[in-house]
Amino acid sequence: MKLACRRTKRNMAALAGALLLAGCASPYQNPYYDPQKPHHTSEGFQNLDPDARISEGFLRWQWQRRQDGLPTPPDPAHRDWRVVPDLALLHAPSGKPSVTWIGHATLLLRLGGLNILTDPHFSERASPVGFAGPKRFHPPGVALADLPEIHAVVISHNHYDHLDVDSVRQLHQRSGGKLQFYVPLGLKPWFAELGIDKVTELDWWQYAELGGVRFTLTPLQHWSARSLGDRNRTLWGGWAITAPDLNIFFAGDTGYSADFVEIGRRLGPFDLAALPIGAYEPRWFMRRQHVDPAQALQIHRDIRAQQSLGVHWGVFEMADESLDEPPRALAAAREAASMAESEFFVLRVGETRQILD
Repeated sequence: MKLACRRTKRNMAALAGALLLAGCASPYQNPYYDPQKPHHTSEGFQNLDPDARISEGFLRWQWQRRQDGLPTPPDPAHRDWRVVPDLALLHAPSGKPSVTWIGHATLLLRLGGLNILTDPHFSERASPVGFAGPKRFHPPGVALADLPEIHAVVISHNHYDHLDVDSVRQLHQRSGGKLQFYVPLGLKPWFAELGIDKVTELDWWQYAELGGVRFTLTPLQHWSARSLGDRNRTLWGGWAITAPDLNIFFAGDTGYSADFVEIGRRLGPFDLAALPIGAYEPRWFMRRQHVDPAQALQIHRDIRAQQSLGVHWGVFEMADESLDEPPRALAAAREAASMAESEFFVLRVGETRQILD
């Protein structure tokens, strides 16, 4: 009975994953379509690299990982990567710029007099359903109710581990409707359905400003979907967040591409970059959509970051590597590159680090 129950849960998890990683074509006309922009198509959006097709091999990957019993559980000796958050510091009047890792791709950034959240996710699962799909391994490093006042939220794309409906709704309600959201093209209607209208949607290289802080959406190599029929109808991207005291880059989710050299040329150097280091195995399937730690180091160089923080690991099982593997792989990549740990580091869940400009 227990075995059947586990199989049912695994089947439902695979279905939830299919909603994230599979799609089917249906007639659709992109209302944002600009034929002068190579990442626009009449049906939606695409990566600048024409070979960066994401969909092939999903079922093969799912079958193989089940056969191999992947991912393996984290090493019990390395499972405690959470700290008690310094709430007094987070609620203190704005001082030195800082970054707090809440978990996965969710960061609290304090810069330019603003408190900014990236891809806020505070729910139990990263899934379209509440009973299946990737389940959170650790609670959020800072509970939503314990956050300081949030002034702005940036969303990188609409996958369920980056755009969570309950988190968005609660943040909006908590702010009394004052919270500003910045999103890629195509996501404003999704927010409107929740009754949220303080939303600015941008195309690649477009920017908006709030309180002297500039938010620029940049190209990345990824994709979008929230159901089986809406693949790539909304745009994806990274965020360059530029304040008088700091310049930060948030990558969200990405495969490696030539986009990063151009980002560094146009918008760098950056004082801090938050770069994904997890969800990278198996490489034959993940390489076009998720970088591995060695590629994250290359992005760090491409965008001319002074320091980088590894995110997108340790919370949701999204790929075949163990949840605690990315920091070890990052350490190996740093050693191979003769890079100091202080240049590309990880934080524990709930940990805050001040950023020196």
